[in-house]
Amino acid sequence: MTTKAPVKASLFVTCVIDQLYPQVGESVVRVLRRLGVEVDFPPDQTCCGQPLFNSGFSNGSQRLARRVLKSFKESQYIVVPSGSCASMIRVTYPLLFHDDSNLAYEAAELSAKTYEFSQFLVNVLGVSNSGAQFNGKVTYHPSCHLLRELGVSDEPKTLLQNVQGIEYVELPQAESCCGFGGTFSVKYPHISEAMLEDKLNNIADTEAQAVVACDMSCLMHIGGGLSRRGLNIRPMHLAQLLEGEN
Repeated sequence: MTTKAPVKASLFVTCVIDQLYPQVGESVVRVLRRLGVEVDFPPDQTCCGQPLFNSGFSNGSQRLARRVLKSFKESQYIVVPSGSCASMIRVTYPLLFHDDSNLAYEAAELSAKTYEFSQFLVNVLGVSNSGAQFNGKVTYHPSCHLLRELGVSDEPKTLLQNVQGIEYVELPQAESCCGFGGTFSVKYPHISEAMLEDKLNNIADTEAQAVVACDMSCLMHIGGGLSRRGLNIRPMHLAQLLEGEN
């Protein structure tokens, strides 16, 4: 009789979660461990380099990316609780080093074993029901990089719809951007605000008690708008809900 080797995953925590929402990173670890995954955290990890890359500073972005390549070189899988950062590693890193054959190979290797959180649960672990419970009405906002660059659409909704006690409500115009877009919201604040207003109106129309997403940057943007309106709708990362937090 052979014993199946445990799945091992390294957490890439992201800057926003590390600096502003560490509780989300803790929820990710608890969910993964509950599902039998051995989780480690490379302590020398830093930013994936996306803000620099999106602002046109490719050289600075490459320096940060090289550090990520080194930090996670030995990982079996890398789990990222953000479609934005996951897409940077999976999609952009191989392009970033296209003119360096050695680093391009390392980037391709890292890309192949990097997964956004919901993607990892459903497509790698084969989990559709995480065993979570949540009593309330919930809607889901699909973040742009997750949906458009990674092509992750059904996985988060599958996990949500199998949570015991949940009442899942589809968000009108769900695929429309919330207006954050990283540096976009800084460069074009008035356009960003208008996009956010449309998103808030659609969230309010669902009468949900919580809006769930897989990117804390979107939830930070949406949460600020909900707070300013005085709407009692809680922004939650998918990992927080799957942990069973209520």
